[in-house]
Amino acid sequence: MAISKQDRRARIKLGIRRKISGTAETPRLTVFKSNRAIYAQVIDDLKGHTLVAANSLELGAESNADIDTASKVGETLAERAKDAGIKAIVFDRGGYRFHGRVKALADGARKGGLKF
Repeated sequence: MAISKQDRRARIKLGIRRKISGTAETPRLTVFKSNRAIYAQVIDDLKGHTLVAANSLELGAESNADIDTASKVGETLAERAKDAGIKAIVFDRGGYRFHGRVKALADGARKGGLKF
């Protein structure tokens, strides 16, 4: 029986989550991308709370799914994280390749002042 895309992604994410965990000092920045938007959250895994979040839909950009918008989402997230007192994070690419929109979001977060 063939494995569906959703099952495959869930298995990849589980493997990554075994290795990557965020704490209160260095929370986890996780990425989710759809065909229409890109989402990012900073999560404290010990408490199970989302500390900061940003997505491309709230920016009001013309295109919510391009590299420039992903970079702006990263910068917005970094700004909100700094306001919340977060300086360093662990990057969780969510099973996606570190390329394109995911890389642009990470670069935007670095540009905004977050340390990986």
